[in-house]
Amino acid sequence: MIRSMTAFASAESESEHGNLSIELRSVNHRYLEISPRLPEDLRSFETFLRETLTARLARGKVDVTMRLKAAAKRSTALDIDEELLNRLASRAQDLASRFPALNVDFTNLLNWPGVLCEQSADNEGLQAAAAALLDLALIEFIAAREREGERLAGFLRERIDGIEAIVAGVREHLPEVRAAARNRLDQRLAEIKQPADPGRIEQEIVLQLQRMDVDEELDRLASHIAEARRILGIDEAIGRRLDFLMQEFNREANTLGSKAADPRTTKAAVELKVLIEQMREQVQNLE
Repeated sequence: MIRSMTAFASAESESEHGNLSIELRSVNHRYLEISPRLPEDLRSFETFLRETLTARLARGKVDVTMRLKAAAKRSTALDIDEELLNRLASRAQDLASRFPALNVDFTNLLNWPGVLCEQSADNEGLQAAAAALLDLALIEFIAAREREGERLAGFLRERIDGIEAIVAGVREHLPEVRAAARNRLDQRLAEIKQPADPGRIEQEIVLQLQRMDVDEELDRLASHIAEARRILGIDEAIGRRLDFLMQEFNREANTLGSKAADPRTTKAAVELKVLIEQMREQVQNLE
């Protein structure tokens, strides 16, 4: 499936951990670049996130933002270090006779470091919720890339058809171009009022025709057209392949223009370059 590198997707879920949301945004990039922004409670989730995206995406600059709005705390079971609490109480009683103004109550003792141990947060459960939300958002994200990719593929196919029509048009008028070139040379020779060697004349005609011969360029353009259509039909990332192919298209269009021997061929070369440039701009957005 053809994919664009430009896409956006978001998802949100509610759980015992609170409200968890995620946003995925991407634009075109030569390689895959992942930029995560995660809440403090999910810092350890970054490795899993990167591995997941790397396994399912090929290219693009991907920004990932996760937000966690913690749920209101409910009654929580507490662990008390009874031994430490007893030692502190005993010590407070010992000091009471020396410091009559000393006022130590139960709340003060609970605030002493190490006495009160709140049960650790369910980090594994939070990461599982984050993983499920990431998968949900990623499905929509990839679907958005595919929808945009199909639109770009349609655009490219139209331009490829246009290139093919131009190539066919150049082939069609090539015999006229060659005949016109021979006639021009014959006219110039006729203006020379000195006898010329027929063999030498024929050699000059052959050289002129070789210099303006574009059959090889047209054949290569036809080959590139077939390859572009083949690439658009494969089920994998195709951006880099098409980007290279655009360079080859452009090279042949330049050569065709340099060999142009009549206005129609020159115009065809210009139209080719316009279509190729339009394709190149869109190919840069493909994964």
